[in-house]
Amino acid sequence: MTTTTVDGRIIGQAHYATRALLESLLARSGTTFHQAVALNATADSGGTTERARLTDRMTGTLKTDAETAGAAIDSLVADGLLADAGSRLELTASGRALHDGIRTGTAGITARLYADLPAEDLAAAGRVLTVVTERANAALAAG
Repeated sequence: MTTTTVDGRIIGQAHYATRALLESLLARSGTTFHQAVALNATADSGGTTERARLTDRMTGTLKTDAETAGAAIDSLVADGLLADAGSRLELTASGRALHDGIRTGTAGITARLYADLPAEDLAAAGRVLTVVTERANAALAAG
């Protein structure tokens, strides 16, 4: 492995290569990336969440608009993967099964990609990327 200076290009290449693997996994179930994020966020909230909170989480995390997030949520409701109870959304049994399958597949991808990397390198990368994300979010908020 060669030593490379980390910059936006390197980070972007890692992101897109990893995302391509995830998209391949999601395609098997006909799930979009935005739908997977919504399912994951709902599962992380104990299987139920407020629609507004889920929309905010998706727009903040994905840097997308509320319309795009809402369309993903609505499609999950229409497909019976989320149940709509007014302002609250809940994973259905089918939604939980799909989420569990995606999570298992993602864990396999992660294990293959990160398996032999030293823990201290992963910790350092995590710290650096967290700071870069915080700075980018601050710059976006400042306009």
